[in-house]
Amino acid sequence: MAEAQAINPIAGSVPTDAPGRPKKQRNLPIENTVRVRNLIKKYEMGSSVVEALRGANFEIQRGEYISIVGPSGSGKSTLFNMIGGLDKPTEGRVYIDEVDIAQLDAYELAWLRCRKIGYIFQSFNLIPVMTALENVSLPMIFAGLTADDSREKAIELLSLVGLGDRVQHKPLELSGGQQQRVAVARALANDPALVLADEPTGNLDTKTGLEIINLLKQLNEENGVTIITATHDHKMLDVSDRIFHMIDGKVDKIETREEADLHVGKLDGQEVG
Repeated sequence: MAEAQAINPIAGSVPTDAPGRPKKQRNLPIENTVRVRNLIKKYEMGSSVVEALRGANFEIQRGEYISIVGPSGSGKSTLFNMIGGLDKPTEGRVYIDEVDIAQLDAYELAWLRCRKIGYIFQSFNLIPVMTALENVSLPMIFAGLTADDSREKAIELLSLVGLGDRVQHKPLELSGGQQQRVAVARALANDPALVLADEPTGNLDTKTGLEIINLLKQLNEENGVTIITATHDHKMLDVSDRIFHMIDGKVDKIETREEADLHVGKLDGQEVG
């Protein structure tokens, strides 16, 4: 476990003064949460080989908010699986806090996914027979916290996302937006260095989606959480530090929010796509 134990991200956020990145008011030195090198992923489908990723290269600094966009089949989901440690590349490397996750064994990889990466899914993926409190507590119990400590922290997290009065409600007793807030709280359960959000507003109406986007941005700015999201939602692109455009398994273009040609409107005085 020597390599896995070495993964110890510094809490907080950092300056992003490098070329192509917006400036932020940060206190810690620049560090990469994610570093991808020559990432290739091939799938064998019968007698044919499909290249889902064709040599992706990039870095994501601690405290950045990144959105990944691209058409269906461009490789977004495959890239997410690689970064999240859910699949291994055919060639190339993915580093989380400078640890090559392809070199971790199954136990070490499970440790990393449990403690250092938070996941938010389009379909929420909450356990229906458990309350919001239990859904958020579960990852902490798996990580070794006591029942009392995990319960206390789960209540704090649910209060942070505006659900302090809904801790005993089960998913079917919550609205879609409330369920996604539970999912956000669950993703933060073990103080991850990185949160991966896969189309987190895809099943939400415009107003509720905007609430989730603002919540993620608040967590990014105030808690220094690094966020990577796959999205087609212009509202989410509008709050991103940088936007990665994927085409045919490659990161074709990276641009800052200021460089992006986005068209947003207003809903109740707030910008929407």
